[in-house]
Amino acid sequence: MGFAEEYHQWLEYHKKRRTGERLDRLERGHRHGEQMFVERVWWPIFGNMDDLHPEYEVADWRGRPYFVDYVWKPGQVKVAIEVKGYGPHVQNTDRTRYRQELNRETYLQIAGYRVVAIPYDDLESSPELTISLLKSLLTPCLLKNTDEGSRQFTRIELDILRIASRKNGFLRPVEVVNELAIDQRTVKKYMNSLCGKGKFKPVLVQGGNRVCRYELIPSFMDLELW
Repeated sequence: MGFAEEYHQWLEYHKKRRTGERLDRLERGHRHGEQMFVERVWWPIFGNMDDLHPEYEVADWRGRPYFVDYVWKPGQVKVAIEVKGYGPHVQNTDRTRYRQELNRETYLQIAGYRVVAIPYDDLESSPELTISLLKSLLTPCLLKNTDEGSRQFTRIELDILRIASRKNGFLRPVEVVNELAIDQRTVKKYMNSLCGKGKFKPVLVQGGNRVCRYELIPSFMDLELW
């Protein structure tokens, strides 16, 4: 199933589960920028919209609702994602709205959400930058908060996975040696283990049998780790 069909079904699913202001907010607030984020960033990373909630309602300490463009809640992880255009969030704002926006983001963090701001302009011009940044941001967050991942991988293996995520998925053994201060033989042992667990695949020198680097196998859909 392609993106357009998946997206339509996902949006209709959330509409059917809402009434009143929550439904109205979804119909009014979910516009071009929000759809572009899912299509150009979220879908290329995950290939689905599982656990992603559009126009998600969060009540503050007074019981008043805040609506967040997206909230992602796999397990115990809570990530609030806001798509921000320069006009409505900067150029066309006033002091009161600016203050309210800052207080809103602070409250979300108090409530346990990791707040992520996505520039609308980057979605149009350079979504690959947003993809790279979001991967680097979410990987350590999810690894830290997922007990299953800690049981499946050793501490050094988790460290290696974090390093690979920061380097856009490609990792040379010497980079692990330098960052973790362990010897080449130990790096080889852990990389072989991670390859066996399906997290990396070796990339050989052209025309030879020597491994020059390792490629991280995308696994953001695997919530046992992420």
